[in-house]
Amino acid sequence: MARTPKTDLTREEKKARADAAEQEALLREVDDAVRQGDFESFATSYGKPLLGVLIAGLAAFGGYLWWDNQNEQKMEAQSEALVVALDQLEAGNNAAALEKLNSMEGEGTAVISAKLLRAGLASEAGNDAEAVKLFGEVADDESAPKVMRDMALLRRVTLQYDDLEPAEVIAALKPLATPGEPLFASAGEIVAHAYLAQGKRAEAGALFGQIARAEGTPEGTRSRVLNMAGILGVDAVDDVEKLLDSQRIDPQAEAQQPAAE
Repeated sequence: MARTPKTDLTREEKKARADAAEQEALLREVDDAVRQGDFESFATSYGKPLLGVLIAGLAAFGGYLWWDNQNEQKMEAQSEALVVALDQLEAGNNAAALEKLNSMEGEGTAVISAKLLRAGLASEAGNDAEAVKLFGEVADDESAPKVMRDMALLRRVTLQYDDLEPAEVIAALKPLATPGEPLFASAGEIVAHAYLAQGKRAEAGALFGQIARAEGTPEGTRSRVLNMAGILGVDAVDDVEKLLDSQRIDPQAEAQQPAAE
């Protein structure tokens, strides 16, 4: 006859289990108390500084939003002033335009554009010294877009050309007198003339030829540099028919004209 497995615990075993459960409950209470104590200690030690940091952060964020709003409003005002000045220029009211441009201060593309316009007006009025000063300021302004800096540099050197040594002209404009640069044709023509002033006919002729062949060279400039290249013995015409067409010359009509007696 099979014996029934013994499942009843002895008195000692029951007491041991009860003691273990009691100790486990006590440990949980102690752990909770320690955690609570740690939190209270942390809050006492760091709560106020953290609150201060939080408040400072919110204040800084609020300040940034205010600054951004003010900056945006200022930029809008500058853009509006520039548009008004351009309207005045278009209407021929240079004095009114200059007054509006002179009132524009601070930073931003609109202010830089205003300075370029002021320089152009000064040059037009014969005040080359003021024009050179303003063009120089834009050329040296690292915050200005590159195309504006390059344009200002080109205008400054052009105004100062007679007062500069050829080597100074070449050093200033050579980075712009490179095929592919937006101002290649204008800057390249000035650099080529500076080469001529140095007696470097080969360098000048080669540069005139490059300008003549470059895409985007204005036709007036192309005609000048073609003549200069030809004088210097450089054949800068790759496509004769294209050249004649650009100058609206009909080769057949030219051939049919009677020779001069």
